[in-house]
Amino acid sequence: MDYLMTLAADPTVWAALGALIAMEVVLGIDNLIFISILTNKLPEEQRARGRKIGIGLALILRLGLLSTVAIIVQLTTPVFSVLGKAFSWRDIILIAGGLFLVWKATKEIHHKVDADHGPDVFDGGKAAAVTFGGVIVQILLLDLVFSIDSIITAVGMTDHIPVMVIAVVFAVLVMLLAADPLASFIERNPTIVMLALGFLLMIGGTLIGEGFGAHVPKGYIYAAMAFSAAIEGLNMLSRRKTKS
Repeated sequence: MDYLMTLAADPTVWAALGALIAMEVVLGIDNLIFISILTNKLPEEQRARGRKIGIGLALILRLGLLSTVAIIVQLTTPVFSVLGKAFSWRDIILIAGGLFLVWKATKEIHHKVDADHGPDVFDGGKAAAVTFGGVIVQILLLDLVFSIDSIITAVGMTDHIPVMVIAVVFAVLVMLLAADPLASFIERNPTIVMLALGFLLMIGGTLIGEGFGAHVPKGYIYAAMAFSAAIEGLNMLSRRKTKS
């Protein structure tokens, strides 16, 4: 309790908490966009349950990773090197996660662009039916990638576990409140899906780059995403005026 009171009296801790909450909310909304895209493929009566399960998994994964924060910190220790470039477990996780995001985004874009694509070349040439279990597995993998990125970000911004926990829980609450409105908005505006998949490609490429040591400041990434979202917003307004 004395430790918590000391933290509460420290202005730098409050500043770190505010910055971390902002970062976690942004990462959480990214996560939520892709949860919404995946669950919108389900029958309407299953969508809300799928989103709640996906958000619940995100919270469990983030808090679970926080409980192993000492191990997370050690993930930056090099474990092997190739051609003079040292790789840590963090690098390996980022590269693997980035490849998964790029694969997933490419698959979804392929389906959107070529609706009559026939057998799914990404699933061994077999037509893939959307099932509740399959969507939850995909959400779990996406949650894992975003959760690792979220916790590594938290560890880099503060050393205090209570601050990390508060920021993570706050971000997940925002996800929970925004889930249904965001999913409905995406369903009403199909072009948003392609924009979100473009974001997914960019984030995946960024994770791969960071895994290989090419750090890209997150501010640049989110500025590009905000600019793209603003342009799409203008396009939506233009289409509405044309229809009216």
